[in-house]
Amino acid sequence: MSSEGNAVAIPAPTDLPSLATLITTLGDSIKSLKSSSSPDKDEITKAVAALLDAKRTYSKNNGGIGVDGKKWEEPMSKSEKKKAEKAAKAAAAAKAAGGNASGDDTQAAAPSKKAAAKEAKKAAKKEAKKNFKEGGAAAANTTGAPPAAAAKKAAAPIIRPMMTKSKLAPNQLAFNPNVSLAERPVISLTIAILTNTIVDYELLSDHTRNGCALGLPSGNGEVSGDLAIARFIAKRAASGTSSFLGGSDEEDVALMDQWVDYALSLSKFGLARRALSIQRTLDPLLVTGTYVVGHSLSLADVALFAALGFPSTEESKAEIARICPTGCPTLRWMEMMSNSPAVKEATQLAVGVAKNAEATLEQGAVLDPLAAGMAYLEGATPGSTTTRFPPEPSGYLHVGHAKASLLNDYYARRYKGRLVVRFDDTNPSKEKDEYQTSIIEDLGKIGVKPDVVTFTSDYFETIKQYALWMIDNGLAYMDDTPQEQMQKERMDRQHSKHCEQSPSEAMEYFKLMCSGKEDGKPWCLRAKMDMSSDNGTLRDPVLYRQNTTPHHRSGTKYKAYPTYDLACPIVDSIEGVTHALRTTEYDDRNAQYQNISKMLGLRRVRIQTFARMNFMYTVMSKRKLTWFVDTGRVTGWDDPRMPTVRGVSRRGINIDALKKFMCSQGASRRIVNMEWSKFWAENKKEIDKYAKRFMAIDKTDHVGLTVTNGGDGTDFLTTDYLPKDPSFGKRLVRIGKKVLLEKVDTEGITVGENIVLTRWGVVEITKVDGGLEGKFVPDGDVKAAKRKISWIADVPENTPVILSEFDNLVSKEKLEEEDNFEDFINPDTEADTEVIGDAGLKTLKEHDIIQLERRGFYRVDRAYVNESKPLKLFMIPDGKKKAMSGLDGKLAHR
Repeated sequence: MSSEGNAVAIPAPTDLPSLATLITTLGDSIKSLKSSSSPDKDEITKAVAALLDAKRTYSKNNGGIGVDGKKWEEPMSKSEKKKAEKAAKAAAAAKAAGGNASGDDTQAAAPSKKAAAKEAKKAAKKEAKKNFKEGGAAAANTTGAPPAAAAKKAAAPIIRPMMTKSKLAPNQLAFNPNVSLAERPVISLTIAILTNTIVDYELLSDHTRNGCALGLPSGNGEVSGDLAIARFIAKRAASGTSSFLGGSDEEDVALMDQWVDYALSLSKFGLARRALSIQRTLDPLLVTGTYVVGHSLSLADVALFAALGFPSTEESKAEIARICPTGCPTLRWMEMMSNSPAVKEATQLAVGVAKNAEATLEQGAVLDPLAAGMAYLEGATPGSTTTRFPPEPSGYLHVGHAKASLLNDYYARRYKGRLVVRFDDTNPSKEKDEYQTSIIEDLGKIGVKPDVVTFTSDYFETIKQYALWMIDNGLAYMDDTPQEQMQKERMDRQHSKHCEQSPSEAMEYFKLMCSGKEDGKPWCLRAKMDMSSDNGTLRDPVLYRQNTTPHHRSGTKYKAYPTYDLACPIVDSIEGVTHALRTTEYDDRNAQYQNISKMLGLRRVRIQTFARMNFMYTVMSKRKLTWFVDTGRVTGWDDPRMPTVRGVSRRGINIDALKKFMCSQGASRRIVNMEWSKFWAENKKEIDKYAKRFMAIDKTDHVGLTVTNGGDGTDFLTTDYLPKDPSFGKRLVRIGKKVLLEKVDTEGITVGENIVLTRWGVVEITKVDGGLEGKFVPDGDVKAAKRKISWIADVPENTPVILSEFDNLVSKEKLEEEDNFEDFINPDTEADTEVIGDAGLKTLKEHDIIQLERRGFYRVDRAYVNESKPLKLFMIPDGKKKAMSGLDGKLAHR
């Protein structure tokens, strides 16, 4: 049996791409069998049966649509086809004659109806001829067609079907994620990227759709087919004349159409035949040229590249290279096309439409698996991705900012790109060098290292030139409407009295505003957008205002400054940002951002949104946090009760834990109030891996125990710093006759009871009244003893320690907008406890993380200096509501 025959026996898969491949393979197999010198009829019959089964399975799994994009119908024999065609003709003739005959009556009436139709046609021609002679040709030929054609239309007028209502919203591009890459709208996506309009289109995964379709911007239907959509996108982007379609030169347009038609004609052939046809056709052209038409990449290049199967990945390129002759010009052209940034981005968008996959564009360039909770960055390609974190230097970073910075840093690192930290210093009234310095320091605390640090103020002159261009082109006007009245007009969708202002007049007022003179203070620059829009941010937003406060970087050079809304899209575009990550609170402003980008002809930036981070019993507002600092309710911005990066760092957050927690929330757009317990529980998982173990006993609330055979206090035992990981080393623990225990651990203890002194061993209690006494049992059964007790030897070398605990600053779980937060201030948020720790605690340094056994985890806030400056430890919450040991402390265990 031939290899083609063997292929028939392959069991049919159920996923559409594999089925399509199988159908192509079986079709090629049948052609090969039929063209052989001695065709095997049995093999051909088997192959045909297998092909029909595969086609049935495909249509069944694709909503009744066959692999050719048409409704699936069972094949008929030649005689069945003839009979069906004859019946259809008879029925059509009966309908044309206006009859309602059926069955045998229809066949009998067919000749007379045919004659009637002939007579009707003859009469129509005669009438058209008469009209022409009488000068009525113009009336009969309203379509500009020849007279004979017009006569046919008069005989049988064409009624155009009404546009079917599309299920797609305007600018939604839908396609099936189960088909091969070449069957997805890769041409359309590439052209949209090349025309700088890709962000205008929403990609939609539709498993039931055959082919691709674009919802028309007007909402009146949709356009289908990759090439048709690509042409529409190119024409729309260039207002009808596009260099990607050949421009305005008729000959270039004809050449473009020729190559596109040629690419389309190859679709009926297998990949090998297509590749060789393209190679033999293109090689002579590409010997001296780089592109198929003209001197730049065009629709012809993209269409032919798609005809090759859109070989943008290493695997697909290797497949074409095996087919085409080594070193041929077409392979060079293919390599150039595959390395085009637009082609790479189009590949990622096409592959990732269902948000569950991404393409490997280069051999060995497999990206790290996504962190739990994270989503793929739409259209991101390795080495070409730039994110930005744009803080305003008007305060200290809080945990909400930490999430934004960590997400931007995560994506920049995963896609081997760049992270820009840009200070949005457009409001000199609020900004200080102090905040700028602290932000860089705080980013370092959480492990964020920007590739470059920039300032919006570096671009003030450039932004000003864009503003002047808008005025000069009638896209903006100057307005001195009072702020409250302007807000009311915008709410009422009422145009400003200045909206029809001339560019020259607006230019004079803009100069007056920028001069810093008092007369210019009421004036601001507003964009002409859409005062009737349901989106309030599009109702002629303010873009420039006067501010005579000296800027902390540029001094008094400028007297007016751009708003964030104008500056952000301009600087994003200039600095090469590819993805702007924004919280959902900017959803309405995203439309404004894109609108300004279009107005100014900027390189477009893709926006990806995520939910901001909110916590229960917490305020994040800079104004409210400043109130806590200014009123002395906290010691500063780094107070461990503050939700700032400095505050949680001082409390004892682990960087890896912070990243994991933030990433776990990263992809969600749903705004929720997080519990701090979840945050600290994630932190505990990390610090538990390296926190060295020590013991400490309450300084006042303790009980002495005399171990009669415990030695004279000069002996030591060795124990692991970290029992779960001996690689952290060992420490010495002093043992002796006099031992200190927690009072709460000794309640109800009885004579004869065995207790376990953790890390030492079993002690049998021999006396209770008048002071606890016991004897050490060298081979005592540790598992049999019910009490496992923390202890330290009562020796002079012990370390004095202060343990600090903290609680939430706010007493209400979630503050509403109408709430006055000052009414919900928690009066008890800090408590200290003095304890006695073993001598080993004196070796600790600031920022060390340890565990006091049966008490909890702590961060060293101040290392031991002397008796008057003891060791100070800040308790680190572990996510539990109370301590497992019963040593709860003075505040809630959080």
